[in-house]
Amino acid sequence: MLKQRIITAAVLVPIALIGFFLLDGAAFALFIGAVVTLGAWEWARLAGYTQQPARVGYAALVAVLLVLLFQMPAFVPWLLSAAVVWWLAATYFVLTYPGSQRHWGGRNGSLLIGLLILLPAWQALVVLKQWPQGNWLIVAVMVLVWAADIGAYFSGKTLGRRKLAPQVSPGKSWEGMIGGLITSLLITLAVGLYRDWLARELVLALLGAATVVVISVVGDLTESMFKRSSGIKDSSQLLPGHGGVMDRIDSLTAAVPVFTVLLWLAGWAAW
Repeated sequence: MLKQRIITAAVLVPIALIGFFLLDGAAFALFIGAVVTLGAWEWARLAGYTQQPARVGYAALVAVLLVLLFQMPAFVPWLLSAAVVWWLAATYFVLTYPGSQRHWGGRNGSLLIGLLILLPAWQALVVLKQWPQGNWLIVAVMVLVWAADIGAYFSGKTLGRRKLAPQVSPGKSWEGMIGGLITSLLITLAVGLYRDWLARELVLALLGAATVVVISVVGDLTESMFKRSSGIKDSSQLLPGHGGVMDRIDSLTAAVPVFTVLLWLAGWAAW
């Protein structure tokens, strides 16, 4: 298993770096769109559709919607606002699972939820790429999420006692989440001090980083919730040793849209 994980990572990391830093415009949108489309194929299974025609059909629908969104930038604020509302609702669903299942709307409702998860994540990355220092903004949100994951793993393994969401993901603890949050905040603080941010800028950055990290945990738990409901361990086996695409991007699907909206509210750039 470890060997598979290393080999898969060795292949995927260069591809990801090339896609993020060397592609622009339509090529970048297509690159991210391919990942999101694979995620849609997996999500259909999490929604309860196990037959390939239905899963491929859902992935094709998502691909078509991505093309339409790319041609209609006026929908950006609406789509990202919908994402913020969804992730607030997802927080409630996670905290009240399994009772919250009655609010999902069955299999078709779960497919709609998939659109609220996948489409804004793609849109937010496309928007970030177009903004000033776009590449570094993308790196920044990923570092926040990955640092939180690493910090949560070690602090949870060492100090974890109280379960964060036992009905959804028994392995996660409050201590782990707090450890991950502190890790990301320390990185944010270090960057702010290095770049000589004003006190107000530093406080806003720390608050924003905390929001992004917390919502990334909700993204992780949301996929876990749907996997548990479907009796599935991994979203797929597309990535040997790592599970599926959704297993790798679940936290980012929540973090990236919220990160983008926060930057917009801070006046970083316009839509």
